[in-house]
Amino acid sequence: METTRKHKVPEMEGFQARWYAKNRGTEAQLAQYRRQAAEVTAGLADGAEILEVAPGPGFFAVELAKRGYRVTGLDISHTMVEIALEEARKAGVDVGFRQGDVTQAPFAAESFDFVICQAAFKNFRQPVTALNEMHRVLRPGGFAVIHDLNHEATGADIDREVAGMKVGVVSGFTVRQTLSWLRRRAFTPAQFEALAAESAFGGCSVTVDGLGLEVRLTR
Repeated sequence: METTRKHKVPEMEGFQARWYAKNRGTEAQLAQYRRQAAEVTAGLADGAEILEVAPGPGFFAVELAKRGYRVTGLDISHTMVEIALEEARKAGVDVGFRQGDVTQAPFAAESFDFVICQAAFKNFRQPVTALNEMHRVLRPGGFAVIHDLNHEATGADIDREVAGMKVGVVSGFTVRQTLSWLRRRAFTPAQFEALAAESAFGGCSVTVDGLGLEVRLTR
């Protein structure tokens, strides 16, 4: 039986959600989302159906939609869904953002070709259940990618990440403190491998890149 993580991170709503969206919507960040969208969809069929789990303000999902994919976003935060829908409207793309919990994903089995989750998995209270739901909604042969903080990242890794965001001195200090706190909640590569082994996926591959890590899982 899965062990539920004790500490719950409050969902970002209201002012906090809008502050986060503002800091994630800088030109440097948007350029990074464009690069990531090209990288993670390499080899994915045109018109494939994608689910982004915890898309937040929706910038990455919008970039995926611009590339011609059919994109759905599922976020626990009502405010984030509102922000994401507005970002999609401004970009002129159709993304099906909806509010909900990944541990009880409101989608039929085998609905998606690809599932992506960025910077949120460490906050899930039931990580194995979340993985099982990702597995359930994937079509056979589909895959999931999780990008998140690496618990073993260093302070220097955080400094480099914040410098690349180009958010200014004051916001940079706040972001640095936030990342340091979130890193303590994050998983190590070995822990991710153990979670994946316990899940319906049965295993995963993990790539470490300084502050972050990439987890790939195939159905």
